[in-house]
Amino acid sequence: MIYRLKGQVIAILKDRVAIDVHDVAYEVLVSRVQEFTLNSEITLFTYEAITQDDHYLVGFLTSLEKDAFMSLIQVKGIGPKTALNALKETNPDELFKAIQSNNTAYLKKLPGIGPKAAAQIILDLKGKLVESDEKGNPSQYDEVRQALKQLGFKAKAIDDALASINEPGADNQTILKLALHKLRNS
Repeated sequence: MIYRLKGQVIAILKDRVAIDVHDVAYEVLVSRVQEFTLNSEITLFTYEAITQDDHYLVGFLTSLEKDAFMSLIQVKGIGPKTALNALKETNPDELFKAIQSNNTAYLKKLPGIGPKAAAQIILDLKGKLVESDEKGNPSQYDEVRQALKQLGFKAKAIDDALASINEPGADNQTILKLALHKLRNS
């Protein structure tokens, strides 16, 4: 396994970069190519994906991002490419907050993550990534979602509003106020 690469960025492509490490160029899939600069020296933490049909490297600028990726691929039904695509739209901190607060709406907006995958991520990873917040209500987003439905808001609008809220320690009233504010201003 290749743990990390340290070298010069010699090419930036659509979803990958090429890194020259002592005259050997490695092609590495990355979540956000816009964070790379041509001819710059970088260190990438890597994951080597080997499947029946494919073999490739995935790179991360921080070990925390690699940890988030490694956690996601441990979830049933989430492969390396799905995990990488999900990380294109979020960062580890926001991902961990969403998992901790049961925010399936936030997870469902990530590419390749549907309702079943979002629920499975929470089921498999909650409590393993960040310390549990005993003050928070573990079903707060579900309860707020039901309250908003009773107020007549459409499910899509509710999910969009809740997807932008990540407040693991907040009570239902605070989440409801934030969601109502977003729904009224949309």
